[in-house]
Amino acid sequence: MGIQFETKEILNVPIEKVYQGLLDLDSAKHWMQGLVRIERLDEGPMKVGSGWKETRKMMGQEATEVFKVTGLEPDKIQLYVDGSKGTSGKGEHFYTYTIKELGNATEVTLHGEIKGMTGIAKLVSKLMKGTFRKICAKDLDGLKNYLEK
Repeated sequence: MGIQFETKEILNVPIEKVYQGLLDLDSAKHWMQGLVRIERLDEGPMKVGSGWKETRKMMGQEATEVFKVTGLEPDKIQLYVDGSKGTSGKGEHFYTYTIKELGNATEVTLHGEIKGMTGIAKLVSKLMKGTFRKICAKDLDGLKNYLEK
């Protein structure tokens, strides 16, 4: 079992707008904390198998991870990060956004799990669990502020 964390946010916009906002990589620069650049690895509409390289500045350093869409439903987006292809060099990250309509608002729950860390990286990632959750919470808050404008 890996390190798990979860965060939720209620956005006062329709569910479709939230879904599209999460998949619109071009708009991420307006709401994603520390984003340096996103580089799409395929073309066309987002679909299962689509991928991108995401570079963020974290703790004064640039870190790049490669994301792949593994699930795409109207109420759920699943992403996978193979840490061996990114800056960390190890581990696997799984992110599931569950999107639920609440009348005129939308609840987004982000569940994250990090597996496959070993040695000192495993210890550090356990210590960083709260930090991972805070980063994801800030991203959802940024998305909320951006979409509610």
